[in-house]
Amino acid sequence: VQLVESGGGLVQPGGSLRLSCLASGFTFSNYAMNWYRQAPGKERELVAVISHLGGSTNYGDSVKGRFTISRDNAKNTVWLQMNSLKPEDTAVYYCSVMHVYGQGTQVTVSS
Repeated sequence: VQLVESGGGLVQPGGSLRLSCLASGFTFSNYAMNWYRQAPGKERELVAVISHLGGSTNYGDSVKGRFTISRDNAKNTVWLQMNSLKPEDTAVYYCSVMHVYGQGTQVTVSS
């Protein structure tokens, strides 16, 4: 299993970013996919989950209404669209499946 995240960066409060995760080494369409995040000094937090065919999604309370998870099984890719970003969204964001995590991508929300 290999997961490669991209799309992080520095953004001002209220801005948007879209994270991508390219998966390989397993049958992508058979598995639900997750996005987690971990801020400095805090535990890893589940941000969003999408079912294997994309028909069902769930979000952490802190991001509901602002973040959207989506996937394209033909491209082995899952995305996290993040809107109305807040400083408290600053963290390393990880894609995950089967308890495997990618290397993460840093998101910093600051003016």
